[in-house]
Amino acid sequence: MFDDFSSLNLHDSLVQAVSALGYTTPTPIQSSVIPLMLAGQDVIGQAQTGTGKTAAFALPVLQNLDAGRKSVQCLVLAPTRELAIQVADSFEGYGQFQAVRVAAVYGGQPYGPQIRQLKQGVQVVVGTPGRLLDLIRKNILDLSAVQTLVLDEADEMLSMGFIEDIETILAETPSDRQTTLFSATMPTEIRRLADRYMHNPQVVAIENKQRTVATTDQRYYLVHEKDKLAALTRLFQVEDITSALIFARTRAGTGALANELTLRGYPAEALNGDMNQDSREQTLNRFQDNRLKVLVATDIAARGLDIDDISHVFNFDMPEFSEIYVHRIGRTGRAGKPGTAISLVTPRELWRLRKIENYIRQQIPQAELPTIEDIKAHRDQQLIERMLVWLKRNRSLKEKEIATSLVEAGYDPLDVAAAALKLARVEEKRQPLEPVSVVKVERAIKRREGRRSTRREKSGRPSNTSHEEGMVRLMVNAGKDQGVRPQDVVGTIARSADIPGRTIGAIYIQDQLTLVDVPSQYVDKVLAKTGRYHIRKKAVSIERA
Repeated sequence: MFDDFSSLNLHDSLVQAVSALGYTTPTPIQSSVIPLMLAGQDVIGQAQTGTGKTAAFALPVLQNLDAGRKSVQCLVLAPTRELAIQVADSFEGYGQFQAVRVAAVYGGQPYGPQIRQLKQGVQVVVGTPGRLLDLIRKNILDLSAVQTLVLDEADEMLSMGFIEDIETILAETPSDRQTTLFSATMPTEIRRLADRYMHNPQVVAIENKQRTVATTDQRYYLVHEKDKLAALTRLFQVEDITSALIFARTRAGTGALANELTLRGYPAEALNGDMNQDSREQTLNRFQDNRLKVLVATDIAARGLDIDDISHVFNFDMPEFSEIYVHRIGRTGRAGKPGTAISLVTPRELWRLRKIENYIRQQIPQAELPTIEDIKAHRDQQLIERMLVWLKRNRSLKEKEIATSLVEAGYDPLDVAAAALKLARVEEKRQPLEPVSVVKVERAIKRREGRRSTRREKSGRPSNTSHEEGMVRLMVNAGKDQGVRPQDVVGTIARSADIPGRTIGAIYIQDQLTLVDVPSQYVDKVLAKTGRYHIRKKAVSIERA
């Protein structure tokens, strides 16, 4: 482990840039990868998001660039346009005292500006596989002089179906190039890619004893599905939130939740795959610039989102896989800053929580939701603290004149102060305190229920009765054989029956049928629309299980 960046034999201009950006001590991945890349070796880096891997490859690449050549000397492949932009920005930041020219190329934007930039001559290109391949085929992007190729978040590119494109792009680069591959996980396809295209790669694996960041406060609240929104708004009342990223299961769920939060006095916007690129970038810019405090996103839409100052991550819907949980909460508690990760867990999801605990090798503590009395007391305290700030500043001269005139008109000073405080609390009316029903489940029963849920899903024979209070199990006459996916079920029910997609509960897809939990208050509405439901352009019917 190196104590500072100067001990890594980096040029003074790079050390100066790193220092100007506020970094002093290299992270483990940087200490290991930078010397290997400076020595010209191929490297496989296995590390989670937030470990400093961008600097680990950017700094040695910048050191080895030939400033006098305008040809592309380094190519970085990234899975998403957001990550491509962020990596390109990082190159420019680390190379701020060098004459480095960097271009980010990605889909969803006109070709013209990107083509003009490439024709002017750049040394580093960061891009997504699809747009890179298009530019190669148009004979715009020449990779014959590439010295270093970086595959960033290779497992994400695999999951998005980019492997064939990557191999086509690799074939356009010199065979003696230096190749560096970064991946949080190492599935078989990634290992095969490394074996085929890398030369005696050195493996650097950075694995935490705990797979989550120590500075992140993790906890969960046990709630019924129908109470999730009420629980979330209660937490918003008492948590010190500077910016919040909320994960929902479906595209429809992100929009519905963002609207509900906004109606309750918490302005929020959705980030999902239905948005065009301009809207997406505008939303991300507002969130990054703190003009937007709350962002509701799906996992796919949030890929590549890399912002250091997210104070809270909320799992409104629990992730399907433990690895996704780690990726989600890795977006808070970054760069040594404290962060908070909160999960809203229903009784039927406890088995999923236990799997996550086993994966991250630590227990996630359960917390109790603040009561209405707790929130009212918190509001009172906040009001008093705001009042004390203004009293200490003594900068309310105009307001003091108004108060004096009211007292002179015969009003009691205490009544005047009380009326002023009443006006100051008007905003609270937009933030209603909704009831949350108690989940009466003992810990031992929770674990047993979790094991039963696991066995039911593995056996493919879930019960015809929902085990969650307030939910009714319905049956759809289509399943795996018809290509049914969870998002298909949520989408068709939410759209056709006009109910909030976020309220739909457990979904069990079997070979020829699908079971789905719907809140009891919506059952009649859902059943009344049978005959109007379509999944993959085929009519399906819904009835009680």
